[in-house]
Amino acid sequence: MTARDKISLQLPTLDTSSSVGSLTVTKQAVTQANGIEIEKALACKDNSLVIVIENTAVADKTVTLKAGEYPNAILGDCNVVITASSVSQITLHDPSRFERKNGSVYVDFASGFTGNIYAFGKRAGLAPVS
Repeated sequence: MTARDKISLQLPTLDTSSSVGSLTVTKQAVTQANGIEIEKALACKDNSLVIVIENTAVADKTVTLKAGEYPNAILGDCNVVITASSVSQITLHDPSRFERKNGSVYVDFASGFTGNIYAFGKRAGLAPVS
């Protein structure tokens, strides 16, 4: 595989009371042959990583969350079918299964996949306010 395309984890900006977070989403077009690396994927609050994938293809396509480099990686890759012409949300309930040593998560796409991806999560700890 060629070098992966990279996206950043997107975190919300909190209001002055830290009661509400808002986020203007930045989508990344997927180049199927490259796959995606979500940089610093687990820099969000525990178990709050959400990956959103928009499948613009006219057929259902499989997305593969690649096994990481820590003990839970023994569970292997995880395949998720994304319905044709839809937007799907994937929430990682066991992120250590997919975490790489640099804190990223790898996502691969079936042949013929077209669409977009982005990832977000809740802020961990104190955060800047808007």
